Amino acid sequence: MIVAERRTFQCIATNHSNGTAAGWPYLYFKVCFLLLPVIFMLMSCGTSRVSFSPAKKYSADELQKDYAVYQALLEEYHPSLYWYTSKDSMDGYFKQGREQLNDSLTEPQFRKVLSYVTSKINCGHTTVRPSKRWNKYADTVRLGKMFPLSMKVWNEAMVITANLNRRDSFLRRGTVVTAINGKPAAALVDTLFNYISTDGYNTTHKYQSLSNRGTFGSIYTTLFGLSDKYQVDYKDDRGNSKTITIPVYNPAADTPLTRGTRTFRPPTPPDKKQLKAQRLNSVRLLRIDTANHSAMMDLSSFGRGYGLRKFFRQSFRVLKERDIKHLIIDVRSNGGGSVSNSTQITRYIASQRFKIGDTLYASRKKGPYQQYIQNNFWNKLFISFFTKKKEDGFYHFGYFERHYFKPKRNNHYDGKVYILTGGNSFSATTLFTSALIKQENVTVIGEETGGGAYGNSAWLIPDATLPHTGVRFRLPLFRLVIDKTVPKNGRGVQPEVPALPTIEAIRKNTDFKVEKAMELIKADQQKG
Repeated sequence: MIVAERRTFQCIATNHSNGTAAGWPYLYFKVCFLLLPVIFMLMSCGTSRVSFSPAKKYSADELQKDYAVYQALLEEYHPSLYWYTSKDSMDGYFKQGREQLNDSLTEPQFRKVLSYVTSKINCGHTTVRPSKRWNKYADTVRLGKMFPLSMKVWNEAMVITANLNRRDSFLRRGTVVTAINGKPAAALVDTLFNYISTDGYNTTHKYQSLSNRGTFGSIYTTLFGLSDKYQVDYKDDRGNSKTITIPVYNPAADTPLTRGTRTFRPPTPPDKKQLKAQRLNSVRLLRIDTANHSAMMDLSSFGRGYGLRKFFRQSFRVLKERDIKHLIIDVRSNGGGSVSNSTQITRYIASQRFKIGDTLYASRKKGPYQQYIQNNFWNKLFISFFTKKKEDGFYHFGYFERHYFKPKRNNHYDGKVYILTGGNSFSATTLFTSALIKQENVTVIGEETGGGAYGNSAWLIPDATLPHTGVRFRLPLFRLVIDKTVPKNGRGVQPEVPALPTIEAIRKNTDFKVEKAMELIKADQQKG
């Protein structure tokens, strides 16, 4: 435990996974059968390396066969395929995708078709991934040319947050972009939206996805290809409309900064211990402002491997010892992870007992094409051991449907809590926020969560691998209804105190959500 005190926030306790995990039962279950996968692994050790070409095209017949497996797996196993999209509409999207496979395609071209269709399911946990062969190839390839701009996108504007072409003095942070290569910003965003999966009808998550570093350029390049030059329409500092042509970013031509004859080189890379500390600090960090008796906890994941249980235990003990009255919990970039971890921190704050959800079930445990589902053997056994088939024909996880979790007694936090949320707040983070938002001493600040307030499809999310192309997609097996009293309108958890982006805030690079939290803290302290 590192302890430091200053008037500003300082680190006192340190040590993204997207998706709701099953928690302790699944781990215990897998340990019980640990020897089986070891034996299978030893029996399959003789694989040979096969060269891979990114330009390889798959025949229309291969693509059609993979697409048939893709559609069948979704129709047979996905518990919420028609939750937000009717069967007739989904059948139409499946047909539309199939009709685009009448000629040979490369893997990225095939993934583009799958991503479009997958996004129509309106399930944020169902996404398309590259094949393992493609990932191995990408890991060995030198960084090539790329789209040069990163954007902050929301319903009012598209604003530059970074320009890889450092010598460009016109398109700087905070510049409003109105069009790229003749395509108006609004129409461009609508097009890109068609390839981003989200829970229900949540556009906040789609806007935030495009705003994540590199994502806008990646999807833009996938859809429109890579150009040597881009025509960008923008507004200058006075609001005047202008146009500029900029080059593609080429890392090979980006030389180190020099001054005179001396070259400035990067610092010595950190050792393993430092790397581990950096990795943990990037996920969970507690900072104390002793002057204002307030603290800020950064949580970018609820995943395993980050020592979160110990971190929570130490952090809330320190908060009690220091008599900290106001706590900001930042989960804006938290894509979820283990339900056990999100439940653990909830218990330190909750004033009364709470449930994970009202219903949790899988639609089936076996069926056609199950050989293409990752960990299928374990998934079937997990469903067999921990669920029970009910009259509705579904396999219900009764423990979580019935069980109430009690608040922690030791070091329970009773001060004011401010939860910062945004479009990247997903899955288990939505469970955490939903369980606490109605509590009197808790205030949710920021933007709508990316995860659905009514529920999601997650829990067990194996990859399904298509047989010919090797393209994978995430296939959630359970449907979770978090709170059946919440309207099923396809939206996330709404903030009680909105803190939305502005052009000026982006230009100044100010953290407007933290600023709003600090305003509320100061106002509360003045009342006290």
